[in-house]
Amino acid sequence: MSRMQLMDAFDTAFDEWDRLVHQVEERHWAAPTPCADWDVRELLNHLISEHLWAPHLLGGATLTEVGDRFDGDLTGTDPVAAWTEAAAGSRSAFHAPRALDGTVYVSSGQIPAALYCWQMTTDLAVHGWDLAHGLGITGHVIDDALATALYERAVPQIEEWQDLGIFDPPVTVPEDASPQDHLVALLGRTP
Repeated sequence: MSRMQLMDAFDTAFDEWDRLVHQVEERHWAAPTPCADWDVRELLNHLISEHLWAPHLLGGATLTEVGDRFDGDLTGTDPVAAWTEAAAGSRSAFHAPRALDGTVYVSSGQIPAALYCWQMTTDLAVHGWDLAHGLGITGHVIDDALATALYERAVPQIEEWQDLGIFDPPVTVPEDASPQDHLVALLGRTP
């Protein structure tokens, strides 16, 4: 897939996540999500952290150089504003010229920056589905073309991700399930 197609996928997932974040109301922060260990606020904190890391990793920093600066609660008194700030830096970093040409350091070692972008796109899309459920929104939240592309990229990596404890085992869905349902089920969620 070309850089343009990858960035279109990233932007689609990013925009949907961002749209959902801006729908969060005070009453939602403690609501459960399909991520058993995270309520809505903790899920948002996870994405804030991930996106604060992105400019550093895309800039060539190692995990040691970044250190623990993005550990703990990053949501502060205005979680949506904290996301907006993290998002701005991340989006700019991913869209920078040649940002996806090199490699980045992640917990499993050094990987191509384009693969890192696919991982972040998957994170945005699937956690967008999680956030929607935390907000009481069910149904279609992941674009069909995006869900299909992410599913195809996730299948070869799913065993490794499960071994790392990133996702629960896949859930069985009917063959005629939507692309979104196939994707979230592959990543251990019950559609």
